[in-house]
Amino acid sequence: MAQTLTLQADPQKVVEAAGQVIRRGGVVAIPTESFYAVGASPFDEAAVRRVGRMKGREQGKPLLVLIAEPAQLEGIVAEVTEGAAVLMQRFWPGPLTIVFPAAPDLPEALTLGTGTVGVRQPAYPALVALLRQTGPLTGTSANRSGEPPAQTAEEVQAALGSEVEMILDGGPTAGGLPSTIVQTVGSIRLLREGPIARERIAAALAEAGLVLAS
Repeated sequence: MAQTLTLQADPQKVVEAAGQVIRRGGVVAIPTESFYAVGASPFDEAAVRRVGRMKGREQGKPLLVLIAEPAQLEGIVAEVTEGAAVLMQRFWPGPLTIVFPAAPDLPEALTLGTGTVGVRQPAYPALVALLRQTGPLTGTSANRSGEPPAQTAEEVQAALGSEVEMILDGGPTAGGLPSTIVQTVGSIRLLREGPIARERIAAALAEAGLVLAS
């Protein structure tokens, strides 16, 4: 059973404790704007492999990364493409995952050999505070592939409590659609439509003279 810490009790103390777990190569379940996620350092090959195993992810599904601010893209992405820069300016922080060219030294377990990496800057204050303490974290949902995403710490405990070191209990999350995903490597393409509709993505790009591929 994973240790559960309540964020509302002493947010700073809880964030510091989670940061210590991450820096030791551990895995922490964290609340986001929609569902709970599984957080590990994206630079730690062993930790990333653990996340992949506990998720039971199919081949071809890389793990996305969460950042507190664009400065944390350093070491994660090889380039901020023009399309990515436009979308970051318009929609971050928020429910948009942008697919960038991956930095060459990222663990293969994170990118699965795609040469790309999906990154999101969330708006959830407690998660942003944690990311500032730990640096970037993986942000895949805290459930096994094919099962419903967890919206409470109790659901995380039932699904993954034997496999994560710590669960940060932020209360029930809002649920809803998973983030919109846009690829900005090569042609700009919508890979998944979520809270940010295709029309809004296309309009933001058009204002910059860019085109969202059909």
